Amino acid sequence: MELRSLGNSGLLVSQYSLGTMTWGRDTDIHEARDQFNLYHEAGGRFIDTADVYSDGVSEEIVGEFCREQPDVLISSKAGSVRTNRRRDASRSHLLTALDASLRRLRRTHIDVWHIHAWDPYTPIEETLSAAEHAIDSGKVRYLGISNYSGWQLTSAALGSKYPIISAQMEYSLLQRGIEREVVPAAEDLGVGIMAWSPLGRGVLPGKYRHGTPADSRAATSHFSAFITPYLNDRSRAIVDAVCTAAEGLGLTPIDVALAWTSARRQVSSAVIGARTAAQLRVVLNSVNAQLPPEIHEALDEVSAIERGYPDFGWNQ
Repeated sequence: MELRSLGNSGLLVSQYSLGTMTWGRDTDIHEARDQFNLYHEAGGRFIDTADVYSDGVSEEIVGEFCREQPDVLISSKAGSVRTNRRRDASRSHLLTALDASLRRLRRTHIDVWHIHAWDPYTPIEETLSAAEHAIDSGKVRYLGISNYSGWQLTSAALGSKYPIISAQMEYSLLQRGIEREVVPAAEDLGVGIMAWSPLGRGVLPGKYRHGTPADSRAATSHFSAFITPYLNDRSRAIVDAVCTAAEGLGLTPIDVALAWTSARRQVSSAVIGARTAAQLRVVLNSVNAQLPPEIHEALDEVSAIERGYPDFGWNQ
């Protein structure tokens, strides 16, 4: 698996990182073990988790597995909370959350620590001071953010004592919103994109073309609201284009969807995840796929997002 620099940093990470959001809830420890082994055998060395994934159980599982494979880099996140506030990037919460993450991971440090979401209740200076303390204390090696807008990323990057090297953002053929402001800002600031949900929340492989399978995430109570926004006419047209391209190239829709996202500018790593080891094995078979330029262009066109002022200037 290809290694890439994460932003303008000297940190080399796997082109595809292993997502663990379902570990400890939809994916039990035995399936998680099989997934981890498959990923490691494929050359993957970058795993992503968060303190809120399965209420911390995901981090516990990641920590157990990574003790046996210390060459794996760990990305985690803090700042998302299970309260009405939803986001808490205060100094008090972040530093407490970091210590709790390290205990669950059984590590002395986290390689890349992301602030999970912008907190409208906390001054960015306070958030950054906590992040800087985390690095100064040796508990964090590199900083990242997640789900920030372009101006929020810029505010954080320009105000931080240490470089922000990663922006973990949703990015796929079904969700290209970050191209308006986040990608240009990341390019200017030297920030790498960690693209989460490159398969469009599981819709791009085509499993929902003829309805909602009973064993799919969209059929579950806790994931249906997450999937449903991508089950519309626009998404169906994009999925049809992906499937057509795959058939013409002798590839799978997963090949096409992953290759498109991985080749986008500023993407350092695409986060791949699955509920089962069998599903992950299929995804890992796609990591070396590449698309001809004309297919990239055709997919760009069918999935294009609306642009206008001020993207292209005030007089256009």
